[in-house]
Amino acid sequence: MRTIDVAKVTETVAQMCKNAAYYLPQDVYEGLKAGRETEKSPVGCVVLDQIIKNAEIAREEDRPICQDTGYTIVFLEVGQDVHFEGGDLQQAVQDGVAKGYVEGYLRKSVVAEPLFNRKNTGNNTPCIIYTSIVPGDKVKIDMELKGFGSENKSSVKMLVPADGVEGVKNAVMEIVKKAGPNPCPPMVLGVGIGGTMDYAALLSKKALLRSTKKRNDMPEYAKLEEELLEMINKTGIGPQLGGTTTALAVNIEWAATHIAGLPVAVTICCHASRHAEEIL
Repeated sequence: MRTIDVAKVTETVAQMCKNAAYYLPQDVYEGLKAGRETEKSPVGCVVLDQIIKNAEIAREEDRPICQDTGYTIVFLEVGQDVHFEGGDLQQAVQDGVAKGYVEGYLRKSVVAEPLFNRKNTGNNTPCIIYTSIVPGDKVKIDMELKGFGSENKSSVKMLVPADGVEGVKNAVMEIVKKAGPNPCPPMVLGVGIGGTMDYAALLSKKALLRSTKKRNDMPEYAKLEEELLEMINKTGIGPQLGGTTTALAVNIEWAATHIAGLPVAVTICCHASRHAEEIL
């Protein structure tokens, strides 16, 4: 049994918030650079130049990539041989998010109640936490800072098995075309297939944690990722003002589902695809 003080979790999460807000993941940065090399639209080239320069300034000066520093989503993989001391794990994560957003001068965007009294909590908490128990004595922390311009254009489609691969393609493309330039493309798309309505959405969120350079391990899904990316980049939506670089990657995660169902969820992420990972 390995013991971890929850204070370590708080400090780690706080630093992760700042790192994710300031430093665009290298795979996303390289994807933007590659998109700039192949972009056909002169206006699209100008927009990509600005996006790339913005990411470079953010990294050099420890400044947020975007003014919307996102809704914090945390995925915890907790080893079953870990014992926590010093307090509550969930609260330690919340304290870390609050600390990171206050110390890092990150915009606080969370309201405590969504409908009748939308009062800002002042520290970007509560964040959303998903916890799973896994073998081992380590704790893996994955974090997304999810901007809501793109989140608002995400969606779930409940298909039937007869819809098949073409139905999935049509569902994804319908969501992308409806979103248009509003999610601040170039986008990264997380797609969840299977499970239930809610689990497909969770899968689509987790898909955004994967490198844009890594395809699904199952060849059929890897092929579908490439096909969807090609289809999306032919829409002409481009990097905000039209062009050929609408998306940098399509990442699919899948799960078992009911014989009567084929849930498909799409989480759209803007070009500021911010995420971080640490292992304690």
